[in-house]
Amino acid sequence: MKEAQYIWKDGKLIPWKEATTHVLTHTLHYGNAAFEGTRAYKTEKGLAIFRLKDHTRRLLQSAKIVAIESPYTQKEIEDAHIELLKANTYEGNVYIRPIIYLGYGAMGVNHAQAPVNVAIAAWEWGAYLGEDGIANGIKVKTSSFARNSVKSMMGKAKIAANYLNSQMAKHEALNCGCEEALLLDDNGFVAEGSGECFFIVRNNTLITPPYDNSLESITQATVIEIAKDIGIEVIQRRMTRDEVYIADEAFFTGTAAEITPVKELDFRIIGSGRTGPITQKLQKEFFDIVMGKNPKYSHYLTYIH
Repeated sequence: MKEAQYIWKDGKLIPWKEATTHVLTHTLHYGNAAFEGTRAYKTEKGLAIFRLKDHTRRLLQSAKIVAIESPYTQKEIEDAHIELLKANTYEGNVYIRPIIYLGYGAMGVNHAQAPVNVAIAAWEWGAYLGEDGIANGIKVKTSSFARNSVKSMMGKAKIAANYLNSQMAKHEALNCGCEEALLLDDNGFVAEGSGECFFIVRNNTLITPPYDNSLESITQATVIEIAKDIGIEVIQRRMTRDEVYIADEAFFTGTAAEITPVKELDFRIIGSGRTGPITQKLQKEFFDIVMGKNPKYSHYLTYIH
């Protein structure tokens, strides 16, 4: 991680190394925190945050789901993103991590009396699954860990506790020589990656799982919008892992992963084993949008002046 100069915390900018918290912070022990992953890109017109309003809205919705009351409004949090990026110096694309968490002052499972803290950090970060992964695809393993069931966890919330499951799935995949994990839901249907949504292509149709057992991904929604704009049919429906084996193409999407092709699942080659033509089209359109080269989507960009 490349450190920046400042982190925004509870209404003010503080030096990166001073953004610390107490070891008895409630979230550290019980896992209740809402967070987001957002990117800002170095466009020809300067640094621009992609879909800031949508990410901030989902952050506050996640906090509501897990009964945390944010001390800041959506506009105040959006303004804090802009303030932070103006204060720091970046040479490349930036990843932004806002978090609403429960701080020091109360212990025990009941979180109602714990103070609420809000912080935003932003640092230079390249392709999450590697530049080679973006270009040539990655190897993926179906995880032995099922995606958190809606019977026990709240999947519409992007919360810290949900990601222990993802950590274990990712750890397992890496130790099996793969770059990422594909999680099934508790009924055996494809849900998502450890931190990404999932698409396949069959017969020139783009297919992605429903939101039943996955996060409502902002990047996924962007990809669906792009696909429809360029005349690609899109279907949201259940799929099984053996359908993935015989897909023509497959890829992950997410703020961190952007659009990363999957060339292999469970040691079965997907399609040609290379980035497919539809994936390539979607990648080009997506990167044109986030780099400010497609005026139709300019409303998704918040420029830092």
